[in-house]
Amino acid sequence: MRIMMLAAALWLAPAQAAIDVYEFEDPAQEQAFRELVRELRCPKCQNQDISDSNAELAKDLRDKTYDMLVAGSSKQEVIEYMVARYGNFILYKPPLMASTLILWIGPVLVILIGLAVVLVRTRKRSGAGSGEELSDEERARLARLLNKDKEN
Repeated sequence: MRIMMLAAALWLAPAQAAIDVYEFEDPAQEQAFRELVRELRCPKCQNQDISDSNAELAKDLRDKTYDMLVAGSSKQEVIEYMVARYGNFILYKPPLMASTLILWIGPVLVILIGLAVVLVRTRKRSGAGSGEELSDEERARLARLLNKDKEN
């Protein structure tokens, strides 16, 4: 019987995943917390915000965010703390500055370069066959080639 209870406890252990429960003094604090955990990127997961990440670091960041809000910090103060500690990478929307300029301009540049390449290649193709007349010698050769196909 004890073995069965031990087996059941081990089997059910993964199902008892930790769920973060945070209690707030007012709805404004809770709203600020929800917004912050969606705006901050998990440094370990990189493509998840700290609310979606199961990484231990993300849990620590959620706890720190909660502690700072309960202590009276504003959203901006929490963001400034996180940026000071982890850099602008922690923000899903990094500020426009010299070091992040490529993040903001890069996608536009890639699209513009792609359009330029398509336009240049299209014009080269359309320009190759138009505007030039065949010489008499080329017409005679073309006629011979066409007649050769009809004879076969």
